[in-house]
Amino acid sequence: MEETEEKTIELEEGMECVQKGLNKLKIIIEGEPESFTSDEYVMLYTTIYNMCTQKAPHDYSQQLYHKYKEAVEDYILTIVLPSLNKKHDEFLLKELEKRWASHKLMVKWLLKFFRYLDKFFIKRAEVPALNEVGLSCFRDLVYHDVKNRVTDAVIALIDQEREGEKIDRVLLKSVINLYIDMGKGRMDYYVNDFEEAMLRDSACHYSRKASTWIVEDSCPEYMLKAEECLQKEKDRVSHYLHSSTETKLLEKMQNQVLITYTNQLLEKEDSGCRALLKDEKVEDLTRMYSLFHKFPKGIELVAEIFKQHVAAEGMVVVQQAADVANNKTESSGGSHEQDFVKKAFELHDKYMVYVKGCFADNSIFHKALKEAFEVFCNKSVAGSSTAELLASYCDNTLKKGGSEQLSDKVIEDTLEKVVKLVTYISDKDVFAEFYRKKLSRRLLFDRSANEEHERLILSKLKQQCGGQFTSKMEGMVTDLSLVKDNQTHFQEYISNNPATNPGIDMTVTVLTTGFWPSYKSCDLSLPVEMAKGVESFKEFYQKKTKHRKLTWIFSLGQCNLNGKFEQKTIELILGTYQAAALLLFNASDKWSYADIKTELNLADDDLVRVLASVSCAKYKILNKEPSGRTVSSTDHFEFNSQFTDKMRRIRVPLPPVDDRKKMVEEVGKDRRYAIDACLVRIMKAKKVLTHQQLILKCVEQLSKMFKPDVKAIK
Repeated sequence: MEETEEKTIELEEGMECVQKGLNKLKIIIEGEPESFTSDEYVMLYTTIYNMCTQKAPHDYSQQLYHKYKEAVEDYILTIVLPSLNKKHDEFLLKELEKRWASHKLMVKWLLKFFRYLDKFFIKRAEVPALNEVGLSCFRDLVYHDVKNRVTDAVIALIDQEREGEKIDRVLLKSVINLYIDMGKGRMDYYVNDFEEAMLRDSACHYSRKASTWIVEDSCPEYMLKAEECLQKEKDRVSHYLHSSTETKLLEKMQNQVLITYTNQLLEKEDSGCRALLKDEKVEDLTRMYSLFHKFPKGIELVAEIFKQHVAAEGMVVVQQAADVANNKTESSGGSHEQDFVKKAFELHDKYMVYVKGCFADNSIFHKALKEAFEVFCNKSVAGSSTAELLASYCDNTLKKGGSEQLSDKVIEDTLEKVVKLVTYISDKDVFAEFYRKKLSRRLLFDRSANEEHERLILSKLKQQCGGQFTSKMEGMVTDLSLVKDNQTHFQEYISNNPATNPGIDMTVTVLTTGFWPSYKSCDLSLPVEMAKGVESFKEFYQKKTKHRKLTWIFSLGQCNLNGKFEQKTIELILGTYQAAALLLFNASDKWSYADIKTELNLADDDLVRVLASVSCAKYKILNKEPSGRTVSSTDHFEFNSQFTDKMRRIRVPLPPVDDRKKMVEEVGKDRRYAIDACLVRIMKAKKVLTHQQLILKCVEQLSKMFKPDVKAIK
């Protein structure tokens, strides 16, 4: 067989064939109804293939590589650029979109024809790939020539849309993507040639708008426009800008519209933040937070205005309570103290809704609300501190027959609110002292409505103020819970030792000295029946606990006596002092003040209160000579056998003692001890401190319970 040798294609012959194919490709790209036949396609591909695979010196790969670049450049220079130079504005963008699509199509066709070249020659010669060459040609010859005009046209369209005109967003997205395509995915061309100019234009646009709005619009109207613009800018990003632009674009817009006019907008006289709070414009306040929450300057100003508004509302409540007290009248909700606390609750509930709703539970607004309440909760309300009023309110809520019959859920909510207000007062120790005093009366006189509620508020106070704050109160509740066991053991002791039986029913409540408020004790001369009971319990208690001393507080005792009057027998519920005084009249119907004092061994102030309660008050069990509303040391008293009442059982109250002054003094004394202990504690830990540092640390530690006086520390 004869070996047939393939004919070598010479350069001129091959290039002529290639040029012919390229000319036809231009016609096809320009949209003429032409196409490559199968033979033409194969012919062109084969010619290029053979020219690349012939042996040297007939390997024309290098020349074909240059031919490829020349073909792309020729198409750009003869067709693309002239067509673009004729167009302006939106027409320029449409033409550019078309020409970029045509260019990509052309490169795609060429890659098919020059496939062998792209696959093997590129690697061997270490030159840029054909696709890259095609992009470089378009970028160098077209993009750099028209980019400024294109950017201006794109920005003009965006501005038209901002003014409400309808634009071709698809076109805009296509053109803007061109900036990214030029960088092959890198953002340099997009940022430097388009984004920076667009952001500058956006800032100017919103600067002009905001300067008009701030003069013409109210605060809510201005915020509506700002919110609408923010949303529209986000839409622009999602429709045709790159996602990386969103943060920068919104920042430019917010700088011009919000930050520049923050104070002017929020402090607008008739429609700013104060007016919105006053008029309870919840939706507008929510919008205000939404717009300003990312800017410290803005959100801090809103929080400050909120704080001032709440504090002012609180001071109105304080003044109202003072006015009611001065007029000696009572509002429908109870006394002025009760009314003040209820209004403080309502105020807190109202503005906590704002904090959690309008202001998205932001900690800045929690702090503002706290500081606002600290302003008016530490003011004197009609001569009383808020600490006293809260203690009284708790007492009214927790005692039997309080001001209202409330459900367990309502009481729990109320106690939660009380504890919240306690955290706002600086003199927490004053609240603790007054609360402890009232708690003691509820517990000792069986006036507490529910032990669970008593323990609940203590657990809440412990959570907020620490274990030290509630330790004494918890001890008081525990003491009372042990009374039943103690009484059972006492009854067993009497049963086993009949000689010790006092002949009366007697219950003894043993209190731990450190837990309870201090009470005045006196050596009351008890009637025989009572004295025997006291001795019996002493014997029982000494056998049970050998190292504890009992101090009897007769002023807290309660006694039930049967009063045998002419009309009927009435059961009298009395204090121990009152019972001891009345029992004297079993021995004689008539006694002088001096004789009663001698018999009972009572101090004058106690005796005057006791005798006034049974001779000058509602129940005149004794007749006084001379008659009158006050008791003096020269008076004489006689059993009133004619006394009667429609009830068969009556409680005879003692006139109340105003021990407020004494309690305040006790708080002052406790504070001095607390300061001493704190100074010692700090110095033991730190060893050496300057005088100023010591005072600062002492104030810091003690301020959790009370606001220490620097003079006292010094």
